[in-house]
Amino acid sequence: MENKAYIALGSNVGDRFGYLTQAIILLESHEMITVVNTSSVYETDPVGYTDQDQFLNMAIQVETNLSPFELLDTCLRIELKLGRKRQIKWGPRTLDLDILLYNQENIETEKLTIPHPRMSERAFVILPLLEMDPSITLPTMREPLKNCLLSIPDREGVRIWKQKNGEDVFALIES
Repeated sequence: MENKAYIALGSNVGDRFGYLTQAIILLESHEMITVVNTSSVYETDPVGYTDQDQFLNMAIQVETNLSPFELLDTCLRIELKLGRKRQIKWGPRTLDLDILLYNQENIETEKLTIPHPRMSERAFVILPLLEMDPSITLPTMREPLKNCLLSIPDREGVRIWKQKNGEDVFALIES
């Protein structure tokens, strides 16, 4: 697989952990995607539209032969398969899959922006990424991503929910 991508996963409706698990299984079952790393699962307070339940969030690292647009289409199909409804911006959802990074590319189209446009402002995205790779940098920034964390006011709203045990990439989805 020639491309490396990071994907954020989030859910705050129904069986939140079940939706995250199913999404990872569906991504891994695609013949052109290999899940190579997962973060712990974090419980987070909602951001933007706050009149909703808390989220479970995590991130995964994948290797893929898909283009960024094909990967996006795959993520959108998985969201729909798992019941995603887009009714309120930043509102409740069974599953949200966001491509955060794709190699070190900058992509800005109507359909897709990479790096994800608000990721450096969201602790629930940065913490799982840094857990997988503490030295990660964004192609649009000169400083490491970990420096962004210091200026984010809502980082206290992000708490470990299920710690990754470190033994296996799929430790989270096998327990």
